[in-house]
Amino acid sequence: MNISFRFLHKWLSIALMVFMLTNAYSQAPLITNINARQTMSLNGQWEYIVDPYETGFYGYRWTERNEKDREAYWNSDKPDNKTDRKEHGYTAKNSLRVPGDWNSQAEKFLYYEGTVWYKRSFDYKKQTNGNRFFLYFGAVNYKADVYLNGKKLGSHKGGFTPFNFEIPDTLLKGKDNFLVVKVDNRRYKDEVPTINTDWWNYGGITRDVLIAEVPQQFILDYSLQLKKNTANEIEGWVKFNVPVNDKLTIEIPDLKWKKEIQVNGDMVSFSDMIAGIELWSPEKPVLYKVKIQTAGNSITDKIGFRNIEVRGFSIFLNEKPVFLRGICIHEEIPQQGRRAYSSADARQLLLQAKSLSANMVRLAHYPHNENMTRMADSLGLLVWSEIPVYWTIEFSNPEVLVKAKTQLSEMITRDRNRASIIIWSVGNETPVHEARTKFMKELLSEARRLDGSRLVSAALEVHLEKGVSVVDDPLGEFTDMVAVNEYIGWYAGLPSSIKNVQWQIKYNKPFFISETGAETLSGFHGDSLTRWSEEYQEWFYKEQVAMFKRLPPNFSGVSPWILNDFRSPRRNNPTFQRGWNNKGLLDHQGKKKKAFYVLKKYYDEIKRKTD
Repeated sequence: MNISFRFLHKWLSIALMVFMLTNAYSQAPLITNINARQTMSLNGQWEYIVDPYETGFYGYRWTERNEKDREAYWNSDKPDNKTDRKEHGYTAKNSLRVPGDWNSQAEKFLYYEGTVWYKRSFDYKKQTNGNRFFLYFGAVNYKADVYLNGKKLGSHKGGFTPFNFEIPDTLLKGKDNFLVVKVDNRRYKDEVPTINTDWWNYGGITRDVLIAEVPQQFILDYSLQLKKNTANEIEGWVKFNVPVNDKLTIEIPDLKWKKEIQVNGDMVSFSDMIAGIELWSPEKPVLYKVKIQTAGNSITDKIGFRNIEVRGFSIFLNEKPVFLRGICIHEEIPQQGRRAYSSADARQLLLQAKSLSANMVRLAHYPHNENMTRMADSLGLLVWSEIPVYWTIEFSNPEVLVKAKTQLSEMITRDRNRASIIIWSVGNETPVHEARTKFMKELLSEARRLDGSRLVSAALEVHLEKGVSVVDDPLGEFTDMVAVNEYIGWYAGLPSSIKNVQWQIKYNKPFFISETGAETLSGFHGDSLTRWSEEYQEWFYKEQVAMFKRLPPNFSGVSPWILNDFRSPRRNNPTFQRGWNNKGLLDHQGKKKKAFYVLKKYYDEIKRKTD
């Protein structure tokens, strides 16, 4: 009896923690395809206050300031009269570009981790009486507390996924709205990602900020794709913000297809045969304009239709085996040492990948901007999209699992209609132990529940035993493919040792090398044995390519690390790194290193054989 009570008490405590976590940082359900709505951009210059002691949030007794506290930084900084004391103030002299990270905009911010308060004043003209209003953020790294005209709209955790809050109609003014966002990018052990990463912790409002105006009843989310194992049958669903009694019309004009459905509730599913669908592929990335509308709400999208599945040892795209000629990419523009955020940034990065003859990109190690996945749709690049469950997070902590699931849900919700995405990844290089495997297995199950049309994976662990690369990570039982990161010749031995490596893979699934690479300072030359030289990296890639050609038939692709050099505070060699991870095939200025041409030659050979 006592044992049962203790078990029940422990279970209720965990349940309460999860409930408190999910409700303390809740927001309105995510509105998908935000740019198809009626929106006003709040991008531009925002004034800021740097607040490392969080003075604007806590009083001197370290208690949270109340809503009416005049010294709270979410309230006006303007004195009421000449005797009024104000100890904070926003000024145009201190401003930051939004979207953008703060680290690259002023030298004092380069390594800064802490709180910055952003403020933007704006006017808003309501388009239609009775509409609803939402404040949408593409991403804020890491925690955002959002206030409008002195009222808190809500909080969000997660540095790479979108969120939105509903704005009460009575709160949104026609003139002089006072919007404040407290941004905190500090790292914590119980967050996702955790304290230890190998990329720059860019802080700030890093993606678009919009006000969306929608009808009282509106289309919240939808899915439209090919039914598995078919080439001419589509299926999907449309979800509304509230139950409706209305006629829904879905139309693809170029295919001369229209379907009308009576909706009685907040969600409706459908399927239909459509003649003449041209399937999306890297060789021909066909996108169709889709119209979804009711009497009072209409949105459009561009959607491609394709199938992706595993059959035995191979990955099949549209009924044909596909070899993934990949490359890893960080969401960073190295020429300016900043976070990428615009369509132009996405085009630059993805065209660089295409110049390598890649047909696939691994977006590491977090969900990238929506511009990246939409651009991949247009350019014809397959995508591996990942949440930042990276290295050693707190796998035994139920709160951390909730955070990871939230980020997974936000990633999939935003991008489920992007044909380019073929793999949802739930993490990278997580250490093997029971709690970790249980944690990761739950994420894989959640990914399949949210979207069963794609492959699910993770970068698994691999270890060397007497020259044999052994892949027996127990998580491999639950993934659709066996993906591992290997750096033989850089972190283990010299490139000459690659010749003798054998592989022992426990699982009969497609085998994918999700990372491999060697570091070099662009322009530094020596013989092939000279570490950090372009010649060493070139030798490394030549030996890797030779090994790829010896791998068994289940070898289904590779995404070397990495397209461009990128910032990392872990990399502190004063001559060859200086705060940069220089494993890129392109350097800080976009110049191609010698190894670029080795990989491109290999990819060109594969392309000629498979096209």
